[in-house]
Amino acid sequence: MDTMRDRFAPVVSALLDEDPRVAVVLAAIGVDGFVEAARRHPDRVIDVGIREQLLIGTGAGLALAGLRPVVHTFASFLVERPFEQVKLDFGHQGVGGVLVSAAGSFDWPSGGFTHMSPGDVALMDTLDGWTVHVPGHPDEAETLLRHAVAAGDDKVYVRLSVQSNAAAFPVDGRGFHLVREGGRGVVLAVGTMLDHVLAATEGLDVTVLYATTVRPFDARTLRRAALAATGGTGTPDVVVVEPYLAGTSTAAVAEALVDVPHRVLGLGVGRRELRRYGTIEEHVAAHGLDARSLRERISGFLGTGGSGDGPGGGSGGDTGEESVRD
Repeated sequence: MDTMRDRFAPVVSALLDEDPRVAVVLAAIGVDGFVEAARRHPDRVIDVGIREQLLIGTGAGLALAGLRPVVHTFASFLVERPFEQVKLDFGHQGVGGVLVSAAGSFDWPSGGFTHMSPGDVALMDTLDGWTVHVPGHPDEAETLLRHAVAAGDDKVYVRLSVQSNAAAFPVDGRGFHLVREGGRGVVLAVGTMLDHVLAATEGLDVTVLYATTVRPFDARTLRRAALAATGGTGTPDVVVVEPYLAGTSTAAVAEALVDVPHRVLGLGVGRRELRRYGTIEEHVAAHGLDARSLRERISGFLGTGGSGDGPGGGSGGDTGEESVRD
């Protein structure tokens, strides 16, 4: 199966042909995918070289000129390095664009920590008015890319990954999907975490929600599911499993349930830097995001038991976890 990033250049190249407002801005990374598109649209495929601050500034300038910029590089170079430009050139100037990242969290382990960005969504969450898409399958990525480009002049961040769930869901760029219903709590799986969560919760009496758009946060669906799955206690328990920094969305859950006593556990990538390259699968296990580790942590938090009955996988040695009690 191809990856989300494999879909990026063909989809956006087609959008360049379809919409004269679309422009692509690159910083050396990903240029090979746009060779033919650059021949057809030399004025709308721009490579600024290894200058990430200029990458963002150029995209915002194109937006000021009335175009719809699609700006792409690795997450660490798209969000973290030029964050001031994202904040000011897009946010302060009040213009929109589509930022499309790759290699977030630990998608390219051999690149080292300079090429990892587990905190990208949390950082974007400090800014106002950004839509954030986190697809879990290449088909979802293609649909959400098209949604993002077609979203008028909105500010949109699309986080692509080489990891993938086995099957795609029909996505619309809005709310969460109800995948499984239960009565002992809610587990919200974000993007590529869905397959791990489904394996981890097999046989457990929990509701599983699936999110590919995390901002705006679908508070209504989360609230409805949480109140319906209280385990007879009247106190909703919610676990959020995200493929980036642990706890990124716990505040959004707390806001959705602000008037209801509840517990929330945020699972994701831990803060401690793992300095060995390893493989993606080893990083998943080290952060406690494999099926066996998730089952232990979810069942322990919810009090559902069955922690030793889960599917195979490594045990989480360097886990990312944030627990909040209200």
